[in-house]
Amino acid sequence: MSLVPRRLDLLHAGAATVTGLTAIQGIEVHLRVRAADTVLVFGASGAVGTLAVQFAKSYDARVLGTGRDSEAKALVKKLGADFVFNPADDDAVEQARTFAPNGIDAVLALAGGESLRRLLALVRRGGRVAYPNGVEPEPRTPRSIELTSYDAQAGPREFDRLNHAVDKARLRVPIEGVRPLEEASQAHERIEKGHVIGRLVLKIRKEKEFRKASKQN
Repeated sequence: MSLVPRRLDLLHAGAATVTGLTAIQGIEVHLRVRAADTVLVFGASGAVGTLAVQFAKSYDARVLGTGRDSEAKALVKKLGADFVFNPADDDAVEQARTFAPNGIDAVLALAGGESLRRLLALVRRGGRVAYPNGVEPEPRTPRSIELTSYDAQAGPREFDRLNHAVDKARLRVPIEGVRPLEEASQAHERIEKGHVIGRLVLKIRKEKEFRKASKQN
């Protein structure tokens, strides 16, 4: 149980609760992002990634984000990433190296695979890589790089951290669509097909009731 952040209405707060905890704990707790760090958010156009980009920028980090097509890349750029590229490009590593010639300090890996493996070669000695449990295949790094897997924790302290981060980042929560609860199966099918930019939200209450509750909070 937590108060709705002042910057968000009930719809956007609900869409950002679990993803927000995952994003801020990755950026702040496990990667310990600081000003002037060069941070790669791998999977930046997804539900967690869109928030992680903004949280990293709120620390004055230099942020690289990934997006698989022009729409995804445009969104990540709009949310504040300094450089956005398609990790599937043949020259993806060269693009990232041009932006970060001295190496990458921290990586939040929200997806796995060969593209991520190649980019991890750019992480400097002593750098940090974090990923939520469930990312497959799991990232692998040399011993000189700190590698952390984690599950987002939820409690009063964690929600206070999230609420503070929402205000600090002036957070925007991209929502791709809102569907009634009875369309939950279709929403899950849409997610399983991939390429969902932002969040798909299931609405439990009727529109008038939802707006009334949002105003009361």
